[in-house]
Amino acid sequence: MNKYELLYIIAQDVEEEKREELIKKFASYVESKGGSVEGIDKWGMKKLAYPIDFKKEGFYVLMNITLNPLEVDAMAKLMNITEGIVRQLFVRKDA
Repeated sequence: MNKYELLYIIAQDVEEEKREELIKKFASYVESKGGSVEGIDKWGMKKLAYPIDFKKEGFYVLMNITLNPLEVDAMAKLMNITEGIVRQLFVRKDA
């Protein structure tokens, strides 16, 4: 199990209720794969450095997680096909 920082951006047009569902969905996914969520930090709506899919703002979420390295790719693929997720980035933290 490795520690990761997961930063992802939710599209600006996603309603607050749906946004909370997405955050809970990814937290429960980590736990269902035997990992743990150390913290979820909601940064809120921020301007993107450059437009992505014609969007100029997004809701940033930072999660500190512990997850099996084999599950990271699967989770990244899940996030890529999830409607409302603009971008995601996993960064491995040194133990």
